[in-house]
Amino acid sequence: MAESKSRIRISTGTIYERTVGYSRAVKVGDQVFVSGTTSAVASGEIIGEGDPYLQTVQILQTISNALDEAGATLADVVRYRAYLTRIEDTPEVGRALSEVFGDIRPANTLVSILALADPRMLVEIDADAIIGSALEEESR
Repeated sequence: MAESKSRIRISTGTIYERTVGYSRAVKVGDQVFVSGTTSAVASGEIIGEGDPYLQTVQILQTISNALDEAGATLADVVRYRAYLTRIEDTPEVGRALSEVFGDIRPANTLVSILALADPRMLVEIDADAIIGSALEEESR
């Protein structure tokens, strides 16, 4: 019989989590699944309004905090997906992503979409991590 794995839910307290009914992240075993994350914070403020780089920096901090609560780090991220409302923001979003993931180099997808939950939101990122998967040496 398969071993039962508990599900641990992690919240950041944003209004969207409460009104839509989801968790910022869910941990099952050694895997952590981080929901689509924008630069909105618990107070409802959109950090970096109009600035895709600053929004991405805030998003990565929120993802990092959720991973930390789950016992993981950004170095454990094996895949992320970035959604941009303006494809021309790719260089600025990419700069922020590279500052965090440049040496980790997880699998990724970056796509342009029509809109997010609030028109001030320019970027949304979700991530999957496996605890303990961080590389100790550079790959070939």
